[in-house]
Amino acid sequence: SSHEHKLNFRKSKEACLSYIQDALLQKQWKRAAEFLTCYVESLEKDYSREHVGPSEMIWRIGTEILWHHSQSSMKEFNCFMEQMKTLGVKRYLKVCLEHVFHLLCNGQIDEAYQNLSLAESWRFGEQTAIQDKEMKLIEAYRGLLDYYSWSKQKNILLENGEDGFSDLAVEQEMHSYFRKAAVNLKEIIKIPGVWDVFVKCYVDLLEFYGDHNEARQVLNEYAYNSKFPANPNAHVYLYQFLKRQGESKKSLISALKILHDIVPSHELMIDFNTMLQKSKKRKKRRLGLEVIFAALDYAGWKENAKAWSCLARQVKQIVISEKHLDWIKQEWNSRKDWWPAFHFSRYLAKRNWQENKSLSYEKALVAGILLGKDCKYFKYVSHQGCKAQLKRFRMLKKFVNRHNPVYLRISG
Repeated sequence: SSHEHKLNFRKSKEACLSYIQDALLQKQWKRAAEFLTCYVESLEKDYSREHVGPSEMIWRIGTEILWHHSQSSMKEFNCFMEQMKTLGVKRYLKVCLEHVFHLLCNGQIDEAYQNLSLAESWRFGEQTAIQDKEMKLIEAYRGLLDYYSWSKQKNILLENGEDGFSDLAVEQEMHSYFRKAAVNLKEIIKIPGVWDVFVKCYVDLLEFYGDHNEARQVLNEYAYNSKFPANPNAHVYLYQFLKRQGESKKSLISALKILHDIVPSHELMIDFNTMLQKSKKRKKRRLGLEVIFAALDYAGWKENAKAWSCLARQVKQIVISEKHLDWIKQEWNSRKDWWPAFHFSRYLAKRNWQENKSLSYEKALVAGILLGKDCKYFKYVSHQGCKAQLKRFRMLKKFVNRHNPVYLRISG
């Protein structure tokens, strides 16, 4: 009966999808391809009995299989994507974008540009308005490829020096790419979102032609407009721009302060700490200590010699002057229960000494101040340094022993 046929079809379809999923999870791409073929064929056979629209699953699964299958080729992938484009207008632009990404990953820049141009001219009644966001992305990626062509021309002209810039035809071609890229890149970054690569390219264009005010406005909008999602990179790009422009330390510190609040483990925290330590204002030097302590809370910084050097230098200055010991105490109070095992174990002392003696020196100084002369890390490193007759380690041992009362004051 018709009802029984539909029931059996649904069961077989679900079973087939289950097999496909299992094959994908086990990265059995050939097996997955065979089941997908069966799945598509079963849909085609049943098409006359029950209308089954083209499933997005076929597109998604098929793309994944072709991407990983050892015997797939670009010709097969292109053919598959063209078929997917014709299966449904609702997904047309999304399929176009995915096709473009695959072409770019395989270095086929011209083919990707051609596909973007064709997609940009696509129109289908009301669907054009519904897919406005996808169309904006199509235009933006075309702008990105125009930027790529502009950058290539710029590098050629710069390599040729003055003779290259005298070639008017080449300059005009380069400026043509600039105009096309700037228009599309400017449009996409007006929409609230994360547009890092587009912003960077647009700012590069503006800076090259000396439009620094526009570049500054774009970066400020990207970093501070509340309609845009919180994005650490936005503040990184603004800081890098301000640094290139030779802006004041106050402006640079302001940009990095927000970055610190969002990502205290960012690599630029060393730059931030260095600027703050050099400040004459006590409040900023206090913030500098907070910044470097916070960075070293993260595992990725455990063996960062620069970070430990920054902390050791500031801690040593405070200990010698005996001013602001309360700063160290406040930072240490929240860490004294877990930093010893995290940073200052005997195991780490051995490993750091073997791999990086400069790192072990900086850490030993900090450990000796925070945990006293009986700290396992300090004792091991200072002993090894003295044993190796390294002068700086003998001086380190004397310094920590002389200022051991500071440890008592910090430990409370």
